[in-house]
Amino acid sequence: MSRRAAAAWSSFDDVRQKLRRRWTAGEFLRALARGEPWQPVALPLRAPTSAELAADFGAAQDWLSRWRQIDDTLVRLEWKTIGGRVIGTNTVPAKVVIERAEQLWRLLRVAGEVERFTALLDRTHRAAPALAGWVADHPMKALAQADRWDRLVDTVRWIERYGGPDRYLRQVDVPGVDTKFIEQHRGVLAELLDRQLPPERVAAEHPPSRFVQRYRLRGKPAYVRLRSLDATPPAGLAPYRELTVRAEELAAVPIAATRVFVVENEITYLALPPVDGALAILGGGYAASALGAVPWLADRELVYWGDIDTHGFAILDRLRAVFPQVRSMLMDRSTLLAHRPHWGREASPVNAVLPALTPDESALYADLVADTFGPAVRLEQERIRFSRVEQALLSEAD
Repeated sequence: MSRRAAAAWSSFDDVRQKLRRRWTAGEFLRALARGEPWQPVALPLRAPTSAELAADFGAAQDWLSRWRQIDDTLVRLEWKTIGGRVIGTNTVPAKVVIERAEQLWRLLRVAGEVERFTALLDRTHRAAPALAGWVADHPMKALAQADRWDRLVDTVRWIERYGGPDRYLRQVDVPGVDTKFIEQHRGVLAELLDRQLPPERVAAEHPPSRFVQRYRLRGKPAYVRLRSLDATPPAGLAPYRELTVRAEELAAVPIAATRVFVVENEITYLALPPVDGALAILGGGYAASALGAVPWLADRELVYWGDIDTHGFAILDRLRAVFPQVRSMLMDRSTLLAHRPHWGREASPVNAVLPALTPDESALYADLVADTFGPAVRLEQERIRFSRVEQALLSEAD
């Protein structure tokens, strides 16, 4: 008989490992939480065959001896008869049966965890019955959160009672809970809030990572930084040359500028030369989309200047979707090719359909996506010669 055959005979450790896997998967606690009647657990054993018994009777006897030493208060063994003319008949264990839940808890040494889980489930039934179903469905997750479970439940209940668009996350007032706690545990909190809150309180289009938006709490306001390019600040901005204001407040006070330049780079924004009747806005990447909250921009000449890369065109597309009159500046093929020594490499290019681009912009964007000029080519706006910027602004002024 080969050693491989003997190794294939079931050991008590094999049984314990199989049960441990089912425990880890939450099977037993899930049934307990749902109030399902206990069903004895039976596991078949791989025992020696008649041929294996005859081939190495000593090894089979050793295996059988180990099974006879198993604590019969933990399991019950069911036996079967094997053998024949050569060695006679022999009885070997064929199945392990755990008849009571308490036996299983002892065998796996999890009685303390079971007690902890049932206490947690009982508290949840009393404090937030809607969450008891989550505990029953995810018992191992709940056990992993046992040390902080009461704080998690209290946080969910506070948001249910007091949360809304007039409350910042910082205002959650639960002992032992702060914004760091919520950020660290927002995954499980999101699962619990999805159970606890009515559907209209959950903006399901936002993932749990956008916690504030998903649960309709008050988010940070969008700010817009702007400065006058005219020597005389226009009405709505005067007496200041430059301001940073909330987008919602800027929306309420139109500024008397005829032309608005949206640029991405801060030092470029600050260095833009004078242009009569013009205003500069610092876009700051995809923050430019916050300008959609400023409706009076629809009545202005709007010029966008971003990096010549895939993200720059994606921002332009997004802005033009809100303000169709937007024109791009210095985001063309000739500008790119004239600054070859200044090209850089885009870290994570996008490849999306951008329907709001003009044909020329779309063609350049397609070349960038296809790496026509090289891998992930980009030209940042601060690398464009300033004389070319001045020429472009002069052309815009005309």
